[in-house]
Amino acid sequence: MKKKYLVLIGLVLMFMPRYANAMHIMEGYLSPFWAGFWTIVSLPFVIVGFRKISKIVKENGNKKILIALMGAFVFVLSALKLPSITGSSSHPTGVGLGAIVLGPVTMSVIGMIVLLFQALLLAHGGITTLGANTFSMGIVGPFVAFGIYKLSEKIGWKKEVSIFLAASLGNLATYTVTSFQLAVAHAGASEGVMQLLVKFLSIFAITQIPLAIAEGILSVIVYNLISQYKDEGVLAYEKNI
Repeated sequence: MKKKYLVLIGLVLMFMPRYANAMHIMEGYLSPFWAGFWTIVSLPFVIVGFRKISKIVKENGNKKILIALMGAFVFVLSALKLPSITGSSSHPTGVGLGAIVLGPVTMSVIGMIVLLFQALLLAHGGITTLGANTFSMGIVGPFVAFGIYKLSEKIGWKKEVSIFLAASLGNLATYTVTSFQLAVAHAGASEGVMQLLVKFLSIFAITQIPLAIAEGILSVIVYNLISQYKDEGVLAYEKNI
């Protein structure tokens, strides 16, 4: 079974980029006030997430492999970049699939750790903006994805459709929140929050929408691969919240 998981991890890592410069808010783009504000808002979710991971591992040690796999999946996807307009770039997130498999609260911790490593190793994002990036990608994205997944299942749609919608809309939710964070942080007399929000959303929209669709398709493929081990007690599925 471990060999099969190594193959899955290998398929994810084979897409590792050499350089990263993506949608995460970079160092210095937020004032100390907003950097501290988003850190405080994110902190409770991260604390609960650590407790949830500890509980998952105690109940089933085999799920450490699954947690590591989801971490690798998020790390690689969120480090990929596709140039957008005005010199910026967009990227997938991977948090939607993680929210479905491990629960949204758990992804707050995985998202924070991924963002921290990317900031330190790839100059992708920043340390002072870690709280803001964690909130958009590690909290809002997973919770939106999980909510869409549960709603789709309640409607009676096929699992593949539910996963696709959850991963895609979770991705779009992340970039929408990032745009909002930048808008409120840089609003002034010349441009208000709504004006800046429209501007930031338009910067990423051209590339983010097709990326969200691609992430939805990839999430379905990866989910189907790892779901083969459901009967072995490895997957947590939607029971983990």
